[in-house]
Order: sequence, then structure tokens, then C-alpha cells
Amino acid sequence: MSDRGQVRQASNSRTVRGQSGHVSRSSLSSSHFDSANGTATVGLTNARTRIVGNRTGFLADAIITLVRLFRAIGEVLSAWFRRVSSVVTPLGWSMLLLVPAAFVFGYGLGWVELVAVAFAGTVLILIAAAYLVGRNAFAIDLTVAHSRVVVGDRATGLITVTNPTRRRLIGVKVEVPVGRGLAEIAMPGLSRGAAFRHEFLVPTSHRGVLAIGPVRTVRADPVGLVRRELVWTTARELFIHPRTIGIPSTSTGFVRDLEGNPTRDLSNSDVSFHALREYVPGDERRYIHWKSTAKTGTYMVRQFEETRRSHLVIALSLASANYATDEEFEMAVSVAGSLGARAIRDARNVAVVVSEKTPEFAKRKVLAVRHLNTLTRTRLLDDLSVVDHAESALGIMDVARVAADEITGISVAFLVCGSLATATELRAASTKFPPGVEVVAVVCDPETIPGLRRVAGLSVLTIGYLEDLQKSLARAAAA
Repeated sequence: MSDRGQVRQASNSRTVRGQSGHVSRSSLSSSHFDSANGTATVGLTNARTRIVGNRTGFLADAIITLVRLFRAIGEVLSAWFRRVSSVVTPLGWSMLLLVPAAFVFGYGLGWVELVAVAFAGTVLILIAAAYLVGRNAFAIDLTVAHSRVVVGDRATGLITVTNPTRRRLIGVKVEVPVGRGLAEIAMPGLSRGAAFRHEFLVPTSHRGVLAIGPVRTVRADPVGLVRRELVWTTARELFIHPRTIGIPSTSTGFVRDLEGNPTRDLSNSDVSFHALREYVPGDERRYIHWKSTAKTGTYMVRQFEETRRSHLVIALSLASANYATDEEFEMAVSVAGSLGARAIRDARNVAVVVSEKTPEFAKRKVLAVRHLNTLTRTRLLDDLSVVDHAESALGIMDVARVAADEITGISVAFLVCGSLATATELRAASTKFPPGVEVVAVVCDPETIPGLRRVAGLSVLTIGYLEDLQKSLARAAAA
């Protein structure tokens, strides 16, 4: 067959495929591209196709132009309305509605007094608008003396306002948001190069993180129709740490490592010698004590007490069901911070965990704990500054179970909770840890007499004041 015959046959095959339902080249060209300009119109999902579909021509272009014009006008009006609404107070909006109504009804009913009220309102609106004109060229700086303080300590902030211009600037009101509060400062007028400094107190009665600032100046008319705010600085954060006490290293006698007390578990190879015993098959020959072997005539080998690098776990319950009052919870946070800070200072392996909260509409309880940062003492206290109790948080027993599953090599576990945690719950929590782990429950009950109770595998310390923690730990370690 010649080449011309092959070409004709291929052309016929394309035609047959097009008739059988497949897309042919000619149909693709006519349906997917506009015949006038060759641009694709089918299959698009942009704004144009939603408005005019696949139509082209003058009418479609005119509709699109009108839509774009109205959209641009709407954006301008929306931006203008947002700017106006940010400076007009509710009283100002009321005045803007009442003045035209007073004019209409005053002239319509011939009520002279109502017309006078309308003119008076107009004068007030014009005066208020005059207060919005212009911008004060202040230089304002916000300084916070410390970024971290202990709850109850004195903390202050300093605002410095200077006039860098050559003219006198009138005084305005300066506002500084401090947490949920607001510090208001009436600033006097400043002459050329003058400065104004004002120190204000920051409340530190509650643990948490306070956002201080940003500093803003307020220009408002005397009646209160308009209010214009200008932001000058960024916000500063102040961490209010929980109160902690220094725990002597000797008070944490529960902690066992190569430099501390050995464990009661016996081992065939370690560094802490315990006793001699008779040789049994399988013992290493290097531990044979030859002098005793010569005296007794029987092979004697050394036996050691096992020592290991200590790993402390401090588990803090955030469940509201474990605390009778907020004072108990604050004491528990301070206990966890004191224990963690001491362990970090001693360069020990420590993990501080708190309860996770179950979402409000969850189908089942979330069994998880949140690990706090223990890299440094400061970071640990930063994390403890923001913890809070909740009804949906895990109780002390669930916290102990999750911590025992997630953390390996635990030697000492401190369970910190309030007075509503029962002895049964504490005993059940202690059983979640592997055998050999020393479990200490610290029960915070303000103003109660400190005490120590020992149950199988569990020491329960009850403290009434934070300072009782030192003596209670020393007593428990001695016991």
C-alpha cells in the first residue's frame, strides 16, 4: 500500500472514532475554543464564568465591567465605613441619627425648640470632627523593668513620651492595656524637646502571663462623640511565676544515682559492693573473691547493689475534682515548681507532666499528658505560669498511668494533687508504676498539720504551707 493510501486510511479511522463517541480533533477545536479569539471558555470556574457563563461579546464585557466597578466602589465604601466606625462612638452614631430627625420633625411640626436642639447637635458634631484633624508627632517608648517576676513581687512599667518637633504639642490621654485592665495616663502638653515619664504598677497577685501594651494615645471630644486611637508601641509579655522554695539536695534522699544511695535490688555487676555468696554456674569468674575462696575452700563471688541514673517524674494533676479550693491548686503548682527546679539544679533527669484536657464534645476521655519544658528552671516556671485546672482534665490516677507508660527508667515519681484526692486513688495511682519505683504523693491542704503516711510502696506527704515541703521530704527520706 502506498503512503497516500496509508494517510487516507488513518484519516478515515479518526473520522470513525469521532462518530463512535470519542473526541475528534475537529470537535475539540470547535467546543473548547471560541471561534472569534481562540481562547478557552469551557470548563473554567472563575468569577467571569459564574456571571456570564461562556458568553463573549460587548454585552458580556459590559456586565463584567459593571461588576468590577461596583466591587471596587464597595471596597472603598467598606474601608471608609471601617475607618469611620472605628472613631465614632455609640453616642456619636446616636447623635448622627437624631440631628437629621430633629430637623425634619422640627421644621415639619413647627417646633422651634426641636430645631434649636438640631442646630446644637450640629455644632457638637462639627466640634467633635475638629478633634480628629491632625496627628501628634510624639515619640513614645514602653519599658518593662523585668520580663519575669514571682507572684506577689513588685513589677512596674515605664512610659517615656518625648516631643521631637519644634512646636509645642498639646496633651492627650495615654492608655496602656495591662492584661484585662487598663492604665490611663493624662499627659500634659510638651514643649520643644521636652520629655514626660510615668511609672505605673503592674498587678502580680495572680500567676500567669500578662500582656502589657501596646501604648496608644486617645484623642476624643469632651462630649464623647468621637474617639481616635493611635498605637505607638508593641506589646510586652510579663511572666508571673509561681512561688517556689529552695529544697536542699539532702532532702531529696529518694533520688538514687551513681553519686547517691544505691537501690535495694541486687546485681551481679555494679559499683556498690553488697556481700559475698557462693559461686553458681553462670557467674563471671572476674568477680570471684580469691582470698575468701582460699579461706573457705569454696568459690565465693562478689554481689553488688544495683545503682542507676535517677529519673524523676513530677506529675501534677489539673483536674478540678482533686482540689477543694484555688488556693490548694496554687500550692500544688508551687510544689511542682520547687521539686522540678531542685532536680534541674542538680542536673538530674527530670520530667514534669500535667494533665491533658478532654475536648468539650469528645466522645471519650483523652488519656494523655503534656510534658513541660525542663531544659532550664526558667522555662519550666514559664510553662507552669500558664497551667490551670479544669473539670475535663485527667485525675491523678490517670496521669500516673499515662506517665508510667510514656516514660521509661523511672526511679522516683512525685504525684502532686489537692485534698480531694482520696487515699484509694493515691494507692491505685502508685500501682501504675513498675516495681522498685519510689512513689511519693504530695497532698496540698492549706493550713492543715503536715503529716507523713506510708502505705505499701507509697509515701503520702500532707502539707499545709509550702514551707512544710522541706521538712516533710527530709522526714520521708529518713523513714
